[in-house]
Amino acid sequence: MKEGTESPLFVYQKMEIQAKLRDLVTESLKTSHFLVDVVASAKNLSKITIIIDGDNGVTIGDCSELSRAVSAKLDELDFGSSQYILEVTTHGLDHPLKFKRQYRKNVGRGLKVHRRDKTLVSGKLIRMDEQEIVLSEEVKEGKSILQKEVIVRFEEIEKAFVTVSFK
Repeated sequence: MKEGTESPLFVYQKMEIQAKLRDLVTESLKTSHFLVDVVASAKNLSKITIIIDGDNGVTIGDCSELSRAVSAKLDELDFGSSQYILEVTTHGLDHPLKFKRQYRKNVGRGLKVHRRDKTLVSGKLIRMDEQEIVLSEEVKEGKSILQKEVIVRFEEIEKAFVTVSFK
């Protein structure tokens, strides 16, 4: 096996552990919070990152509380690593949106949407429903800048990021 590649058994064990971690996290979350992702380090399972979000935001206290709850449960789980680093963090600007409820909580904010057809659209998220999002995109026509509504269906979205404006 090439150096730097993972054995099929390790990949399977890692997937099993991530599934168990997802269950542990979900059991410990407040109802207004939700799990975005669980990431175990590629080379071994010594670093576990839990990414959460919330309909009304997530505080440092929420992350600490979840970290303590999951850590206590994790100590009971034998996952092949005697020492580990557990990081509980919020969904940041560097992570794409994964769930419709994340779009809902970001109505009024800027989004950069990468479509599956490789086109890019950026604008203010003005509304959404279960099938699509609507962005207000600035379009330059001559010397004027107009606001144009762009409809993007969820199945067209490859990934979308919240953007920050410093205007």
